[in-house]
This record gives sequence, C-alpha cells and structure tokens, in this order.
Amino acid sequence: MNDKQKDLKNQDVLLVTEKGSNKLKVVSGINEDGTPKTVDPKTKNEPEFLKIDKHADVLENFMSNFLRQCKDPTHFQFFKIPFEQLEKIVPVLQEMLKNPEEPSNKEILDNHRVLPEAFSKKEYQAVDESRIDWKQFEQLGVTKEMLEQTKSMDKLLNWQKTPVLLPIKAEIGETVIRTDARLSFRETPEGKLSLVVHALRKEPQLEGLVYGARLSEDDKQNLRQTGNAGRLVEVEPVKDHKMMAFVSVDKLTNELIAVRADKIKIPNEIKGVTLNEAQKTDLSQGKATYIEGMTSKNGKEFNATVQINADKRGLEFKFDNGNKLEKSQNQNQQQDQSEGTKFRIPTKLLGAELSPQQQTQLKAGQTIYVTGMTDKAGEKFNAYIKVNTEKGKLDFFKWNPDKAQKQGAEVTPDNTAKTQVAVNSEGKTDEATKNLTEPIKQGQTAPNEKQEQKKEEQKKEVKKSKGMKM
Repeated sequence: MNDKQKDLKNQDVLLVTEKGSNKLKVVSGINEDGTPKTVDPKTKNEPEFLKIDKHADVLENFMSNFLRQCKDPTHFQFFKIPFEQLEKIVPVLQEMLKNPEEPSNKEILDNHRVLPEAFSKKEYQAVDESRIDWKQFEQLGVTKEMLEQTKSMDKLLNWQKTPVLLPIKAEIGETVIRTDARLSFRETPEGKLSLVVHALRKEPQLEGLVYGARLSEDDKQNLRQTGNAGRLVEVEPVKDHKMMAFVSVDKLTNELIAVRADKIKIPNEIKGVTLNEAQKTDLSQGKATYIEGMTSKNGKEFNATVQINADKRGLEFKFDNGNKLEKSQNQNQQQDQSEGTKFRIPTKLLGAELSPQQQTQLKAGQTIYVTGMTDKAGEKFNAYIKVNTEKGKLDFFKWNPDKAQKQGAEVTPDNTAKTQVAVNSEGKTDEATKNLTEPIKQGQTAPNEKQEQKKEEQKKEVKKSKGMKM
C-alpha cells in the first residue's frame, strides 16, 4: 500500500441527497448560493471529492459556510462514510432511503448522518447579571457575598461551575436538607436563566445506565483511577439520539459528566509542542498521551500526561508523582534518577507494551491491570501489577490489591501469575510441576492427567535406563 492509499484509507467523504430523494452524490465543494457541489459516487471521481481527515477542520468549515450561505439548509441531508467503502455503502444507503423511517433503516442511516445544526456556532457571551433571579440562590442559602468571596461570580457569569463546593440548605416541607454542591447556570429552551445544583456524591455512580449507556469494567476502572473513561463512549442521553462522548468524573462532586466528542477540538499544538498524528489520535479517542518539552507560563519546561477531561471541557495535565508545574525540569530529573536507583519502570512487560500512563501510575505506587502478557512458553495471561519497593521488583496479583486492602483482606501476589511466570519464564519448578516437559497453561498450577501419565512414563524410563547401566 503506497502513501496515497494509506491517506485515503484514513479519510471519509460526505454524501448528500435532497429531501424526499434517495439519490446520493459525493460533496465536492460549495456553490456561490451555498448549495453543495456534487459528483457521482464513483472512485474514478476521487480527485474531486471533499475529503474529510479525521483530525482536520474540513467538515466544520464546510458546514459553517453551508449554514451561512444556503437559504434552505433543511432541503439537504448529509451522510459521512469511509472513502474506501464508498461503492459498497452508497447502494445500501440509497435503498434504505426509500423507506427511511423503518427502524432498522433509520438506525443505520442515523449512524452515518451528519446534522448541519450540530456545527452552528452559538456565541456564548457572559451572562447579563440583570437576568439572575437571586431568589433561586436565597432558597439554597447562598448569598451574592458568598459567591464573590469564593471567586465564583466570574465563573457563573461565563457559563461555568463554581470553582469550589458551596454549603447548600434546601427546605422541603418541614425537612431541611444540607449538602455541599457546585452551582452553574443553564438556559432553558424558553430563554430563562435556570440555576443548576451539582450536589456532592459519596462516589461516582458507575453502575446501571450512565447517560443511557452501560460502562465497561475498563471504563469503571479508568474513571476510578484517572477520572476519565479513557475512550469515547456511545451515550444516549435522549432516546434514539446516540452520540460519541468523552466521559469524566467531576473531582469535587463525583458527578459523571459527558460531553459530545465533536464539541471538543483537538489542538495541533500544546504549550509549544506540535502534536504528531498518533498523539492527536489518542486524544481524540479519549486516551492519555505523554508529552515532553512543554513550556509553562513562567517559561519553564515540563513534561506531563495529557488527556481530554469532559468536566473541564478541554485538556487536563497530570504530572509524575504529583509534581507541580512550578517544579523545574532539573528537579523532575533528579527525582526520576533517585527513584530509578530503587526500581526502573519498564516500558514493556512480558511482551505487553506499558503505556506512558501505566508507567506513570507504577512510578507513583499505583496498581495497574496489564492484559496480553506472554510467558516463555507462549501462553497469554493477565494480572494486576504493582511495584514492590522493599524487594525492588514487580508483584503480580489476581485481584486488585488496593481494593482488597480497603476491605481489610490479606493481599498476596496471585499464585496463578506467580507460578506461571516462575515456571515458564524463570525456569523454576515446584513439586506440582516438577519433571514436566510441557508448559503449564494459563491458570494451571498442577499437571493435568495427560501430563501426569507422561511424568510416570518418564520415571519408568529413568529406572529402566539405570538398571541397564548396572
């Protein structure tokens, strides 16, 4: 595959049809009246296609111009598909457009549909203070003076949450409810300014439906450990309106926050460092990426793990071992060197690549879960990993040792992982596996029937050979 083919493989094209029609064409540009320029959906017309790179602003720019110039935007329907599947998908979509309201057809069409209104830029200006209904605050026991003292007014007037938790008192009949919460403004469809209370929760509610979606076990673990899901989650906040979103935990209230992925733009540069394609891809997919050589406001260079945080609606910086931005690069290097004398964190563990985030977590004394490790015999296994600072090595666990400690359970390295690594990778044996010529399988700590029989045959052969020698 040449470079051009690789580029095309990572690009999408925009299809368009007029309302009431099922004839699809590929968008090639925009006419003076704002209507789409089109060509037939044939690969031979590829040079004329408007190609949408996954990290570029082509689609956003096109839609902005379309909405601004076209007199009747609702006359058109748009669909986005991968270029490499153009001639396969177009006939299918055209057939579905003959009966677009059939549930199975609608689901697939909506998965490819591009809504122009999603690209309309609403200008968020500071809230006019005269619109505020102070009675809403009084009912919660919050005063204007309290907001000014906590520097919350500026945040509220710019559609953000208060930067701190505020003591809230709500009276329901004769019952008085007291809690801590963050506050924010939202505008109702009728244009009224409404106060939203983000109450403090004991812990994030990760079970059940979260914005209409069920989180995977990896999502839950990531949210507990890092505050971010670590991937894009398909949510359905309103029935039949699915969307890909970044999901994070509000670290002050433990509330789960979801933000549509297309609402957050991935930058080309962060703190003076130009991002490569891999880093931009990771960020756009909700993953963390480690960036070196960034420059702070005071001109000092620093390194950090960067990730999209839905609560902040932007980038979040995490520093090794809690290092603050103000620490100089030399201080960071000295700390890394002193820690390196105790135990060097590997980049690869038994064939499994450790991400920068996992390496950072290990260095900070946290537990990570590693999948797809391979022992010397070629068997795959997974385990929780944590640095044993006393012995200067990595310990393997079957269960998360941090959770077990919180529950008061005794924590010991996972025997399954230890036996497998010791026997298959380190060449050690115990009575259960002694004299075996076949590797034990994942989760096996004793020989199976076939191996036991083979071991007995080997013993007889040894005795027989000894007798012949005598």
